Amino acid sequence: MSLAYTIKFIPENQLPLVIPFWQQLDCSLSKEILTERLREMIQQGYQCVGMYEDEKLVGISGLWTLVKYYMGKHLELDNVIILSEYRDKGLGKLLSDWILEYAKSIGCNGSELNCYVSSFAAQKFWMNQGYNIVGYHFQKKISNEKN
Repeated sequence: MSLAYTIKFIPENQLPLVIPFWQQLDCSLSKEILTERLREMIQQGYQCVGMYEDEKLVGISGLWTLVKYYMGKHLELDNVIILSEYRDKGLGKLLSDWILEYAKSIGCNGSELNCYVSSFAAQKFWMNQGYNIVGYHFQKKISNEKN
C-alpha cells in the first residue's frame, strides 16, 4: 500500500462514487434511492471530501457548512467512511485533520458529527480526535416510504 494519499473535494459529477460507501452503512437502501437522495443533498449544499490512494477512492466524508445558535458557523461531518482494508493505518486522522484545517480556512468555529450508538470503535476514534459527546440524535420516521 502506498504511503501517499491525496485529500480533495470530489467534483459534483463524480459524487455518485460515494454511493457504494453509503451502502456499506445501510445495505437496505437501493442505489436508486441513494442516487435520488444525493441529488437532493447536492441541491441543499452537500459537499464531499475524498481520500485517494493514487486514483482509488479509499475514504469519504460528507460536509455541510451550517450556522447554529449554539456553535455559530461550523462544519458538520456526514458519514465518514474509510474502506475496511485501509482502516487502522492513520487515514481517519489524516482526513479529520484535513477537514479541520478546511473548517478554519472558511471561518468555522468548529465541527460536529453524529455517530451511531452501536459503533463503539467510531465513538472511540472521535473522542481520540478531541470530540465530546454533547447530546443524543433522535429520529422519528413519519411514513413507510423508502425515500
